[in-house]
Amino acid sequence: MTDIQDYPFAAPAALEPPGEWAELRERCPVAHVRLASGDEALLLTRYDDVKELLSDARFTHHLVAEDAASITANESGGVFASGDGASVRGDAHREWRKLIGKAFTARRVSALQPGIEATARRLVDDMVERGGPADLVAALGFPLPVWVICELLGVPDSDRDRFAYWSDTLLSLTRYTQEEIDAAQAEFAAYMRDHVAARRATPGDDLISELITLVGALDGRVTEEVVLMTAKGLLVAGHETTANMIGKMVAMLLADRSRWERIVADPSLVRTAVEECLRYDANFGFGIPRYISEDVEIGGTTLAKGSTVVCSLSAANRDESAFEDAAGMDLTRSPNPHLIFGAGPYACLGQSLARTELQTVLKVLVERLPTLALAVPAADLRRREGLLVGGLERVPVTW
Repeated sequence: MTDIQDYPFAAPAALEPPGEWAELRERCPVAHVRLASGDEALLLTRYDDVKELLSDARFTHHLVAEDAASITANESGGVFASGDGASVRGDAHREWRKLIGKAFTARRVSALQPGIEATARRLVDDMVERGGPADLVAALGFPLPVWVICELLGVPDSDRDRFAYWSDTLLSLTRYTQEEIDAAQAEFAAYMRDHVAARRATPGDDLISELITLVGALDGRVTEEVVLMTAKGLLVAGHETTANMIGKMVAMLLADRSRWERIVADPSLVRTAVEECLRYDANFGFGIPRYISEDVEIGGTTLAKGSTVVCSLSAANRDESAFEDAAGMDLTRSPNPHLIFGAGPYACLGQSLARTELQTVLKVLVERLPTLALAVPAADLRRREGLLVGGLERVPVTW
């Protein structure tokens, strides 16, 4: 397979993987692809290769080098060009992540869980009261993670519709124009700057108040601008991916109703079912890029300095060499060392919070709505297009 293929690949259906994944894993584990920008990059699809590169602390997703590929069709504004702590690089960036990571302690996540469950129950009750069919994404998948991240950051969730638009523009692959992105990001930055200033004047027990106390850390490299960029990054990452995953998780479980019925009959499967949905998700999105700042050998192939490499987490999670019956869904799979949260020093900081949200949502749904069903055939579900993150436009359900 020497042809340069356009990436991301088209999928045959919303919940199905592109056929190219299996073919590339088998015949071309380091593939040349063309991105939405027109730039070329390398694509990794095998589990071991993806895990090895993601675990290498030398390489980050900040694509700021002059010879790095542009990911999106726009000139600027993409999440991989800015990211959290945009002016903190290298060892300092890793130290900054450690400082942020301390905020996602088990104690803090545990303290949020009762509120997460109460909010999930309220949202489900509201959905039932309005009557079906209902869109699970709009009724539950989106508002719950927004409430959680706003609670964590101390931001009013009444602004959730604005957050959604700002997040989408930051994660745009082809959906928005440069003018739309620039305007939205200027609004987002102004909003967060005002919020940071308010928290500096009147600190609370939220994460932003905590981050403000770190200004001046790492020999002065943690500036207010770094705190602002981090707050923006956490707001986007903290709700967008989890909101999308709630809809995808429920759709995957309802697409084959025996899966849902099995969890209803045995709620102890909630934890392993969530992990398997994360592994099985064929609609994760673009993947994680890495800029190769020095030659490195991966899977017997030398990746040259100056290359931009895209790690397809979802393709890696379907690798038969890493998972028995990888193309099948096993709700009892354990251990389940999937890579959907990444690996190594740059793994997702909020993965414990995301797991808590997903497990709580599934627990509440199987208890409250054991008869839940898709209101349309799974083949009629439609992907969200033009964004770096995967998702479903709607998940119509009945009960």
